[in-house]
Amino acid sequence: MNQVAEILDVSLDRAYALVRKGILPAVYLGRQIRVEPDQLANWISKGGKVNQ
Repeated sequence: MNQVAEILDVSLDRAYALVRKGILPAVYLGRQIRVEPDQLANWISKGGKVNQ
């Protein structure tokens, strides 16, 4: 998540908040949160919008 926060130029807390709110696409593996690079790039290219 550190890399995601850095890419988005937001704090780590903000990146986690985006995941919790379902805004940022992520996969939970137990207590770990993973953001796939392709999904992140796609999300950014769409302006950071939630898929409807």
